[in-house]
Amino acid sequence: MSLSDAPAEPAPGRHDRFWILGAVCLAGLVLPLSFTAPPVAIPAIAAELGGSPVALNWMTNAFMLAFGSCLMAAGTLADTYGRKRVFATGIVAFALVSLLLALAPSLAALNGLRLLQGVAAALALAGGNAALSQEFHGPARIRAFSLLGTAFGLGLAFGPSLAGWLVQAHGWRSVFLSSLAIAVLATLFGVPRMRESRDPDAGGLDWRGSLSSTAMLASLTIGVLEAPERGWADAWVLAALIGSTALLVAFVRIETALARGGATRPMLDLSLLRYPRFVGAQLLPIGTGLCYLALIVLLPVRLIGIHGLGTLDAGLMMIALSAPMLVVPMLAAVLNHRVAASTLCAAGLLLAAAGLAWLGWAAGRGEVAGLIAPMLLIGTGSAIPWGLMDGLAISVVPKERAGMAAGVFGASRVSGEGIALAVVAAALAGLLQWRLGHAGAAAGEALNQAAQRLATGDAARAQTLLPQFAPAALRAAYDGAFAWLMYALAGATAVVAWVVYALLGPAAQPAPAAMPSEALCEDGVG
Repeated sequence: MSLSDAPAEPAPGRHDRFWILGAVCLAGLVLPLSFTAPPVAIPAIAAELGGSPVALNWMTNAFMLAFGSCLMAAGTLADTYGRKRVFATGIVAFALVSLLLALAPSLAALNGLRLLQGVAAALALAGGNAALSQEFHGPARIRAFSLLGTAFGLGLAFGPSLAGWLVQAHGWRSVFLSSLAIAVLATLFGVPRMRESRDPDAGGLDWRGSLSSTAMLASLTIGVLEAPERGWADAWVLAALIGSTALLVAFVRIETALARGGATRPMLDLSLLRYPRFVGAQLLPIGTGLCYLALIVLLPVRLIGIHGLGTLDAGLMMIALSAPMLVVPMLAAVLNHRVAASTLCAAGLLLAAAGLAWLGWAAGRGEVAGLIAPMLLIGTGSAIPWGLMDGLAISVVPKERAGMAAGVFGASRVSGEGIALAVVAAALAGLLQWRLGHAGAAAGEALNQAAQRLATGDAARAQTLLPQFAPAALRAAYDGAFAWLMYALAGATAVVAWVVYALLGPAAQPAPAAMPSEALCEDGVG
């Protein structure tokens, strides 16, 4: 008997669904934790294993590269071979690789294992998201995905703080052991209670589409990751970005040919791009990347490198940004019973945009304590769409293609957020270069390097490169550049809010004939 002919397993009871949700949320917590926590351990890893700055940075880049580029293919695997099977494979592999990372004897082994950990994370996330869509329906699905979004946000927000405590108390290897412990819990409590489900119409894996999409996302991720350090005009960066464009064209041609009558079902139904709600769901991570994730990276650098706060004090201040993730996503799910998701998501992004403008004003004045209130507003606004977008991404396609939707959304989320972070980092360095140049610094390599150093919070090295500038002058240049960057992010976030509202709004809701309206709208998310 083939996999697609396997009899359906009985639906789990309410108690079992609770454990399944808990397991997927644990996976949703540990995956971003694995992205944000290890960079904190880099100094300790360098002290024990050595390695160049480039090699050490690839400990983070390797995970992001594998995770982002494999998500779409992982979603197709879940639809074809079973959501439970793909989730179980991913979370068990993640646990095993985490153990091996804790035992890694060299930096080369560490980086190689991080690639494997990224692949395992993609399988776990795509399989888990698709499994949730099978177990929860209507308002319960909205609440389930809001919990998953909350877990994902908490992993991103509190990962650095947890890692800092673990490194200080138990050494850098304990960071990976913590990932192992969470993954083991998800495996033991969730996998045995899951039922198997798959796309009954899947006719085999779209290998050409999977390989081309994975290569395209890998090339795009490499270009984005290398751009801030090498520059956008660097030959290697340009080759990666041009290569990703060529691979995208090849992927579209492959999927179009399969949709016209191929024996194998395409991994991405390109006709979905004609439906505004599907496109709108993919844009939400770009908005939250601009207003939330960018600050998770930028604010610690400012607080520690520019204002001179200690690591603990900076971490405590960052709670103002991340604390709303504890409660607001669930409140958004409750409000979604009465208010359309389009209105909630747009309103949240507009709140975050207002907070960014306020933060820019306070930062331009060189304030520290004055940053807390705008950070709270930004965190609250960002948490509203954060709690809804996972469910939206799944609900706008038929349940049979839930794995595809999870993979596409995951890929667009990682790629969109990665691009947003790279662009924000490059923009801050460019603004600093412009302000320092207007303040009297001569154009040249010293100015470029000083701007790059100052953007990463290394004010001491920036002053060494530009000795004619007093520390107060460098800080004033940073404050001004940071303020203008916040204003630009506020404007960009507001534009995304308007586009998302237009795409997810009532005018975009009628279900296409090719998709059952029950599958599109049963959740009431729109």
